[in-house]
Amino acid sequence: MPVDILIVILATAVVQSIFGVGVLLFGTPLMLLLGYGFVDALSVLLPVSLAISCLQLLKHHHHIDHALYKNVLIYSVPLIMAFLFLVTSVKINIGLIIGALLIFVAVKSFSATIENALQWVVRYERVYLAITGLVHGMSNLGGSLLTVMIYSKKYPKDQTRATAAACYATFAFCQLLTLYLIGSEFQIPYSDRISLVQVGIVMYLFTEKVLYNSIDNEKYAKLFTVFLFVAGVTLILKSL
Repeated sequence: MPVDILIVILATAVVQSIFGVGVLLFGTPLMLLLGYGFVDALSVLLPVSLAISCLQLLKHHHHIDHALYKNVLIYSVPLIMAFLFLVTSVKINIGLIIGALLIFVAVKSFSATIENALQWVVRYERVYLAITGLVHGMSNLGGSLLTVMIYSKKYPKDQTRATAAACYATFAFCQLLTLYLIGSEFQIPYSDRISLVQVGIVMYLFTEKVLYNSIDNEKYAKLFTVFLFVAGVTLILKSL
């Protein structure tokens, strides 16, 4: 098992175990920076992300915002699958734009103007989710836009994570299905990918017991703000 990929999974699995997103959002740019191809990154990250999301849903599935999830199925998922077909031929650097948006959202608590602007952005939910699907299909970074939408709704922590996990699990499943249908070939051995899924599950169980259960709603909201800010900075730096 490649040590560099193992470190990426260990770190990003902790983030996703807390916030419902993270393995794809941080793992994709990290693996690309390490020299792995986009499809190989997907072959490693998608199963780990799907496994963690499913475990989160086993416990908190009743907290899902079903209205938002239904719109994700309708407006995001078809575009994810369609644009993943095009990912090898379309090269668009959207990291700077998404990174700036995440930082913008992260500092909203300090400005009423930014708060009002955010509410305006997510008011057109169907269009926003369609853009999320397009971005995720091409770059695997749509989870960042999804977190903006979820954050704007000011859910309690369990509903925030459960809704994010449900959407993220659906994203991952549809991406894996698309890769299977187009006959993608992976350079990373199947045995390594299975082992990395097991690592992700262990990290989820550890994080759930040691960290997540000790965080109240107020602390979670603050941590989520930090998460958005760090994600924004990471995407900007990766795009420079």
